[in-house]
Amino acid sequence: MATPFYTVQGSRRCMLCLTAVAALAGLCASGCASWVPWKDKDKIARETAKYGATADQRIQELQEQAKVAKAADGERQAVFTQDLIRKTLEEHDPRVRSELVAIAATFDTPAATAICKGGLEDPDERVRMKACEVWRRRGGDEAVQLLAARYRTDSELDVRLRALRMLGELENKAAIPVLAKALEDPDPAVQYRAVASLKKVSGRDLGDDVNKWRAWAADPNAAESWSIAETFRKLF
Repeated sequence: MATPFYTVQGSRRCMLCLTAVAALAGLCASGCASWVPWKDKDKIARETAKYGATADQRIQELQEQAKVAKAADGERQAVFTQDLIRKTLEEHDPRVRSELVAIAATFDTPAATAICKGGLEDPDERVRMKACEVWRRRGGDEAVQLLAARYRTDSELDVRLRALRMLGELENKAAIPVLAKALEDPDPAVQYRAVASLKKVSGRDLGDDVNKWRAWAADPNAAESWSIAETFRKLF
């Protein structure tokens, strides 16, 4: 019985594939150790000229520029952060925009503050979470207001949780009403994060029972009296 034509053709194709794989393996065994295209500086330069800098390259360049600007006078820092606004508006990669927000946070100029605020409204949640971290570092009552607004309005749970966490790390008592309100959120993850942040802001530890924290938020003085009485009962 003759072998069907398609079987012969299929066998030939398989043999060709195996031959190609074997040849490639031999090439790698003999030459790959010395020829690594992604480490070829000339190749990288050509690719950059043709397609533009990669995200990692843009981030590295921004970091180097920021170091120079930090060492400069206030006027040059203002110019640098003004240019960061342009770059932020033009940047399509969320990773680079996150870095732009992080860099802006290290400068004390109106343009830098504008970038940090704008990061909280970025369409990508990764940038918004980075902006939450940035406002924790900047601190102050404005940070409490902005993080509270992000917790209340953001559509992504991860961003809301990050905002609550940063409110706790601010250790600013102005955040207590916001965190107390978060105890009433129907999502247990939000409740848990609110409790953890209240521990930091209030300086108290009522455990992880949400109801105890709700009672404390309703009347902190009464909760303090209860806590003292409970401590004595445990001692005696």
